[in-house]
Formats: sequence, structure tokens, C-alpha cells
Amino acid sequence: MSSDWFECKVKYDKPLDAEGLKTKTVTDTYLVDALSFTEAEKRFIEEITPFMTGEFIVSNIRRVKISELFDSDDNQADRWFKAKVAFISLDEKTGEEKYSNQFMLVKAIDFRDALKQLDKYMASTLGDYKIVSITETPILDVFKYVSQDD
Repeated sequence: MSSDWFECKVKYDKPLDAEGLKTKTVTDTYLVDALSFTEAEKRFIEEITPFMTGEFIVSNIRRVKISELFDSDDNQADRWFKAKVAFISLDEKTGEEKYSNQFMLVKAIDFRDALKQLDKYMASTLGDYKIVSITETPILDVFKYVSQDD
């Protein structure tokens, strides 16, 4: 079964002090594995509701192209980095190199760790590739699909 990734943003008032007298409106970004926009919104609301106090609004949902997602078991890895990886192939007719770009998400501690993790995951790749870019994302968490049988 094929699924897509959806970037979901939630807008809410975050308390700035212990009493909750001062608040600031913030927008947080999450990633949800779903089949449609409707399912993404439903699953996103189910996932974040236990962590929200007060009212919140799902302010935006958009489909994102992610070919691979590399999670980490390291407790210090708390950031998500988006990597653009170009797979290199040879055009048989012209003899020129062709590039096919793929976007991947890597959970890591910092930029250096993201590069190290990506190199580790890509080591088993048979084809040639080059890492074009790695950028930190505003994504706070990723909600993967878990079947009810699991």
C-alpha cells in the first residue's frame, strides 16, 4: 500500500509563564504518513490532541515529496534534516550523466550528525549518488502509519 507524507501545521497559544497569564501564538510543524489530506488531518488531530491544552487550529496541510525517512534511536537526536540526494545515471545515447533528485529526511543531533547518518544509510546503495544539500527543517515530530494489527 502506497502512502504519502503530509506536512501539518498547528497554531495555538503557548503559555510563557507558569500561571499561563502570558501567552504567545505559535505554529508548530509535524509530518504525517497518510493516504489523503482528509486522513492526514484526522490522524494529525488524533496524535496531537493529548499534548494540547486549550484550543488549537490545524492551520495548513501540504503534501511533501519524501522518498526515504531515516529515524534515529539516539535520544539526543531531536531535529529533522531534509537531504537532497542526486542519483547519477548514464544516458546511453549521449553518454552524459543524468541526475535524478530524491528528498530524504534524517533525524539527527546536528548537521554533522545528519551527514554522518545519511552516509551510513546510503552506504548500501548500489548506484552512484551525490548529496546536493542538507537543511534543517522546522518539523518537530513524525507520525508514521501504524496498522491496528500491530
